Amino acid sequence: MSDVAAPIPASLAVPWHQQIRLGFDLETTGRDPEEALVVTASLVVVDPHGRLAAAYEWLVDPGVPIPAEAAAVHGVTTEKAQAEGMPADQAVVEIADTLRDFFDAGIPVVAFNACYDFTVMDRELARRGLQPLQNQWIIDPYIIDKQVDRYRKGKRTLTDVCTFYGVELLDAHTSAADSLAAVGVADRLAAKYPQLQVPLDELHGLQVRWKAEQSASLQDYLRRKDPSAVINGDWPVQGR
Repeated sequence: MSDVAAPIPASLAVPWHQQIRLGFDLETTGRDPEEALVVTASLVVVDPHGRLAAAYEWLVDPGVPIPAEAAAVHGVTTEKAQAEGMPADQAVVEIADTLRDFFDAGIPVVAFNACYDFTVMDRELARRGLQPLQNQWIIDPYIIDKQVDRYRKGKRTLTDVCTFYGVELLDAHTSAADSLAAVGVADRLAAKYPQLQVPLDELHGLQVRWKAEQSASLQDYLRRKDPSAVINGDWPVQGR
């Protein structure tokens, strides 16, 4: 492993992966976080022993038809969202306020490929003229895994990474299952690589840098064939 901050500070009595932590995941109307609308959201609270302690879930009516390809992934059709979902204006506020409470409490929020979920939330809030999230204490197993094991071959979807680290993933592409699995992967990473057991603000800053470096490397690779290729290196929210 390279480019991970080395010794664990003596002041860090309890590593973050042995504290209360939160898993966060969204399922949406599409892949582009600039345009995607929330369809489901899950926040799962995991206790210091890795056990599920509480869960918050939202089924949302985004107010537009849910594309068939998106429904095929997460299982929520337009009809189901309209019949059972919460109005999007109400849901976005509730999701954001719940996240704010955890950020304010200093609780780490684990999200796999966090830039997608937090960019979606940023744009959903902006559309409504609401304050953006603080986006503190975020842990992204996708970015971390690519950094600590950068030369491993194969895909790095949540399903693939769970298989590699031996984390159970049931009902993949449901926000509750994905958010809980992301916490499991983060825990395995912290246990395997003690260098990651640094204060949350330090880990957050490292991930900002790692994402920028990873994106720049991929952009350089793609520009061998397409000189105009651009890979956004922002984290945890894409710039506008």
